[in-house]
Amino acid sequence: MILRILLVNTAGAMSYEPPKPPTDLSDGVVDTLNDYSADLLRDVASYAEKLAEYREREARLEEQDSQREVEERPDDLPDDVPSKATITVKEINGNRYYYWQWREGDRVKSKYKGPVDSNG
Repeated sequence: MILRILLVNTAGAMSYEPPKPPTDLSDGVVDTLNDYSADLLRDVASYAEKLAEYREREARLEEQDSQREVEERPDDLPDDVPSKATITVKEINGNRYYYWQWREGDRVKSKYKGPVDSNG
């Protein structure tokens, strides 16, 4: 009697129909997976899980780097000047001025910051 109850209870849990693939998988991917053996499908599933973890970690690191760049950006750095810019001093007609300076490809770009304080 107990064996009969177990058979009845477990029979509904196992489906004899193949699973439905996610709708965002292309037909080509689904067809390829359908041709794989159970062992190869387990290998693919393990690889896919590891790849997903890697991509999520890379995305987190990239987000942390961009947040760090924003945090490291000087308060007086204009929006149109990249955070990699450095401050240089140029002397023009006997007066000294600060300029933001950075490289874009082969060119060096500059943007006026202000006069050098002669009191300091």
